[in-house]
Amino acid sequence: MHHSTAEGVRRIDFFPWEYDPTSEEGVAQEARRRELVADGAHIGTGVFVAPNAAVFCDRLTVGDRTYIAALAYVTGDLTIGADCSINPYAVVRGEIRMGDGVRIGAHTSILGFNHSMATDRPIHQQGTWSKGITLGDDVWIGSNATILDGVTVGDHVIIGAGSVVTKDVPDWAVVAGNPARVLRDRRTDTRGDSAPDLATDLATELRAFAGRARAQAGALLARCFEDGRFIDRPTALAGALEPAVRPWADAVEIADLLLDAPPPGFSAADLVRRLTARQDPATGLIPAGDLSDEGLSGPAPSTVSDEPLDPMDGPASYHVLSVGYAVRLLGGRLPHPIRAVHALSDREVVSALEARDWGAQAWGSGAAVDALATACALNIADFSAELADGGVGPLHGLMGWLSASASPETGMWGAPQPAPRWLQAVNGFYRLTRGSYAQLGLPLPYPEAAVDTVLEHAADPYLATPDGYTACNVLDVIHPLWLAARQTGHRRAEGEAWARGQLRRALRSWVDGAGFAFAPASDAADAVAGLQGTEMWLSIVWLLADYLGLADDLGYRPRGVHSPDPLVRLAPVSER
Repeated sequence: MHHSTAEGVRRIDFFPWEYDPTSEEGVAQEARRRELVADGAHIGTGVFVAPNAAVFCDRLTVGDRTYIAALAYVTGDLTIGADCSINPYAVVRGEIRMGDGVRIGAHTSILGFNHSMATDRPIHQQGTWSKGITLGDDVWIGSNATILDGVTVGDHVIIGAGSVVTKDVPDWAVVAGNPARVLRDRRTDTRGDSAPDLATDLATELRAFAGRARAQAGALLARCFEDGRFIDRPTALAGALEPAVRPWADAVEIADLLLDAPPPGFSAADLVRRLTARQDPATGLIPAGDLSDEGLSGPAPSTVSDEPLDPMDGPASYHVLSVGYAVRLLGGRLPHPIRAVHALSDREVVSALEARDWGAQAWGSGAAVDALATACALNIADFSAELADGGVGPLHGLMGWLSASASPETGMWGAPQPAPRWLQAVNGFYRLTRGSYAQLGLPLPYPEAAVDTVLEHAADPYLATPDGYTACNVLDVIHPLWLAARQTGHRRAEGEAWARGQLRRALRSWVDGAGFAFAPASDAADAVAGLQGTEMWLSIVWLLADYLGLADDLGYRPRGVHSPDPLVRLAPVSER
């Protein structure tokens, strides 16, 4: 395959991380990929190959979302993983195998071949031979580095700028110099001399992303407003959607994050009116329904159905979170306490939790705890003077059961299941701890064991599949890691390596003018960008960045459902 197109200087060729597959440039890139594929290459989705990059390969495989920038020189037999970058003027030649997440700095040379050096004739008359070069996953190679033939570079390695690598590099090593030598192990020193440069690179991406998101916030909110109501995704792309409460709450959260204001076209008072109009005074729960003017003019859903609202399961239980926080973001509060939860006794809550399936249904069980604990927290925050016991209700019984029931071996409440082994347990762990320990500012029972389980789950191949890569599944890993890190540094370097890869992948999933899809890699309806996906991924990006110490570069901080700050703190006995 011998394709190298000469064109004028274009910004995207030198800044390919700005490439948007849905833009006009996507058409040109598709033509570029077809040329390469016609010559036998295997090219993944979302790949960018600059027209003025010299690609003269005998065999070439390129993974998803990888880019080859302007004036790079790529030849030989190459296998390049997903989420890799070959920056301007880099040279990658010979027999090269690289994993996922490899970043190759500008002017770097990776030379997977060598000249013969017999003495019976000039070197220019002799052939070449190759041992090949292997680069592991999550490798950062600084600018102007050189890697010579026969070298194997392990996973999670950092190679300093200007280094000359002549021998194998172990996993997690930071190397530099000529010849390069190991300076340290990243797992024991994650803030060494090389880390600030890596952080600076990612910080730049975060600032650029946040600027784009703020500039496009109004457009993406308007895109999901149809017929007088917010909907999760445009019906032209996702099909008919039932009127729902959550899109209104998601719109409030997105506007608060990116605009520091209510959604354009609405006042805070009007949105509080809509969100709280259907709250049942007797139970404090909010049923599913239509919050448009037309929808609110009809009878409340709770008056046309004989099915009682459930404080632990179903839409009404999630509205405790979504509406409860959205109203607070708007400067208001729910008009009525959540009496359906406050009226429960400790014994009733424990019996209900004991009756649940904490194996196969750990996610739903964790969601029930989230709803119960959030209802108690809202009652304490807003109705402590109105309710007996200050609104605490069954919270002490709930927290006592949780602390007594957590597994010391896994840190979980759920149990492993058939593949994906830890999906239910880890997802349930997130929902449960978000609503209880995190929301109340309390320490986790077994943080180190939880980290071990969550990292095992993070390595499950299912999470990298199109169906497995969803906002829920990424959130359900980063929040537990972020929360546990408040108590322990256990396996922090491994968590940070995972977080860096996830953060870069998330940033590249943003769709201009539309936001994030819930499942960006899927081919189902959830692959359409919408309000739920945007609200969740914006919070995920913040959690990933904060875990890496880079959240300030985003310029926003979640204050709603995914707030990092406790909603209330229980007063110690000595202070009551």
